[in-house]
Amino acid sequence: MRRYGKDSDEDDIRVRPGRRGSRPRTRIRPKHEDASEGFVTTVDRGRCTCLVDGRVITAMKARELGRKSVVVGDQVALVGDLSGDEGSLARIVRVEDRDSVLRRTADDDDPYERVVVANADQMAIVTALADPEPRPRMIDRCLVAAYDSGLEPLLVLTKSDLAPADPLLDVYAPLGVPYVVTTRDTLGSGGADAVRERLKDRMTVFVGHSGVGKTTLVNALVPERQRATGHVNAVTGRGRHTTTSVLALPLSDGAGWVIDTPGVRSFGLHHVDPGRVIKAFPDLEPGTEGCPRACSHDEPDCALDEWVAQGQAEPARLESLRRLLASRERREGD
Repeated sequence: MRRYGKDSDEDDIRVRPGRRGSRPRTRIRPKHEDASEGFVTTVDRGRCTCLVDGRVITAMKARELGRKSVVVGDQVALVGDLSGDEGSLARIVRVEDRDSVLRRTADDDDPYERVVVANADQMAIVTALADPEPRPRMIDRCLVAAYDSGLEPLLVLTKSDLAPADPLLDVYAPLGVPYVVTTRDTLGSGGADAVRERLKDRMTVFVGHSGVGKTTLVNALVPERQRATGHVNAVTGRGRHTTTSVLALPLSDGAGWVIDTPGVRSFGLHHVDPGRVIKAFPDLEPGTEGCPRACSHDEPDCALDEWVAQGQAEPARLESLRRLLASRERREGD
């Protein structure tokens, strides 16, 4: 009887005959000090498109990286064929430390995190005011993800020629989120300039569900890199996804990056720590010192009620915080 465990020895281990090579593996990895720096602009089926000294390079992840993921926005080190010629292939041997990571889960009960983009510093939440109707809970969830990732949020409201923006803006006024309002008619005639000004010298990831005009807006911001747009049903607000992969595009003036993402129907927040969301509310955070341990900030003993009663913060701010935190606990369609 074959035995394994603390009483086993080398004779108990079956060695498959005919294995090629007997050299033991080593944990020592090459440092690749001569590697070139690159920026990942898109990832598709294991192939990464990178920008290296102005050249577009196709690369794959080196085996030595193991399970380390490579995503759009990553700063990486590459070796191999860096010519950018057709058919050439380089290797990504190192992923540099990330300043920020935007994650999402497929749903709130899905423990598997998906990294959407790395090193962004701003999230543009694109929402149509009509056709399809706005979905405030989706906006709330995106805001929570932005705050959790350390990204500054920006509301981009489209199709204001179909419905007024004020009712939706009133909901988010207590949060102090900056915003831009656009119409369908003006995007092609300089109407994107107000959005472009908000993107200057920033790396901005665009998020939003299908049909809100996100890709149309990206096309207006980066006209030389047109992406396909699709039809949206005026009754259901449903349409085919027109962006199928994450793609980083430089603004035409070179002062900033736009990261276009596929339309999403939900934004799972299983991974979000509520303790990080409060940091986006500097007027409320000091009031949590008197909260019980692991306070949800929406229970009878929460110290924030007294903090607001003392005039240290506006009641609308606390209401907004609690609304955002509650969005983690219920599905968007509830």
